[in-house]
Amino acid sequence: MGVTPPTCYNFTMTDERRFAPEEVAAAYRGIRERVVGLLRTLPEEAARTNVPGCPAWDVAQLSAHLIGVPEDVLSGSMDGAPGDDWTQRQVDRHRGQSLSQLADAYETTAEAFDAVMAGMPHSINSQIVMDAYTHEQDLREAVGRPGGSDDARDIALAFVLRPMTKNRPELAADVLGAELDLNTLQRALSGRIGVGALTEWGIDGAALADYFAGGPVRPPA
Repeated sequence: MGVTPPTCYNFTMTDERRFAPEEVAAAYRGIRERVVGLLRTLPEEAARTNVPGCPAWDVAQLSAHLIGVPEDVLSGSMDGAPGDDWTQRQVDRHRGQSLSQLADAYETTAEAFDAVMAGMPHSINSQIVMDAYTHEQDLREAVGRPGGSDDARDIALAFVLRPMTKNRPELAADVLGAELDLNTLQRALSGRIGVGALTEWGIDGAALADYFAGGPVRPPA
């Protein structure tokens, strides 16, 4: 039996207003609050823990990227976004900070960024939620603290699956026909599960990798 999408969205529709702006903004606030809470409760040595979902980064570097996105949006420092040079500048900017300092830095962006999020186009605010939720899950996987929000997950899934349903309906049907729970499906569509594993699960992993080719999110070979 395949995955049934939650009733809060319908992948056969192309209405990009399906999630209200306040829902998307609330989902992002929840991610930030949970990440800040994690950073404040982790032992400082966890900062150097490697992140399997982003193997080039440790926990501190991943956190620097999460913090750097709202910082750069607020300052207009979007040159090269969302490429590697852009994210590297975020990592460099927070190099050497403790987990507590990283938590403080993330909280500092809250009031101004929430105001900006409220007026963003749907495609952009949903992409920000997709990225932040994916990295929240990367962080949780690295430190062994599962959790998260179904609302944020659903927005992340819809951001990827709506255009796929429109542009590659056969691939979307293949993905949704796999027997995956929605949390695993989100990890698969955020480039965290390899082509081989996807293929074993009944998804055409090579086709999915081809669909994401050239973008920042792609399944590892």
